[in-house]
Amino acid sequence: MAHQSSRRPVSRTLVSLLLGLATSAAVTLSSAAGEQLGEPVGEILLEIEGNIEQTNGDQGALLDRALLEQLPPAVLNTSTVVTDGVKRFEGFYMRDLLAWLGANGETVTARALNDYVIDIPIEDFTRFDVIVATHMDGKRLSSRDKGPLWIVYPRDDHEELQDLRYDYRWVWQLDYLKIQ
Repeated sequence: MAHQSSRRPVSRTLVSLLLGLATSAAVTLSSAAGEQLGEPVGEILLEIEGNIEQTNGDQGALLDRALLEQLPPAVLNTSTVVTDGVKRFEGFYMRDLLAWLGANGETVTARALNDYVIDIPIEDFTRFDVIVATHMDGKRLSSRDKGPLWIVYPRDDHEELQDLRYDYRWVWQLDYLKIQ
């Protein structure tokens, strides 16, 4: 009995710590989402439509490199089915982008410059550390090398992500998202 009661304070402490971190992250992202979305001044890299709270265009959000660089940076080391070996990807988490825009829905329809389109469950972005890569191995992605934006899953971190259905969700040359 004494052993059980000694575990409870540790569990409560851990739960309190985790809740505190989650609350802090939610406050940070909600305050970012509460700020007015700036106007793009450079080339539009990503257009987002659908169920979003923050817009700066007639149909949704138009994001250039400067606006996207306002998101917290993310780094992911993983292999891909279209490159050799483990690559270092830099960019931002998809979940941060969606929170920043106040996205609400169950599905993200992603489109590439070559008109490739796929529906991705929003749940993917909360379950996994999916990033939108802007750089690979320290080099900015261009449209010639799968950029300027590439949805990248942490496939080496989760065995289930090595399934073909997830490979289809790696959208390179990403230019459009619709939140539904």
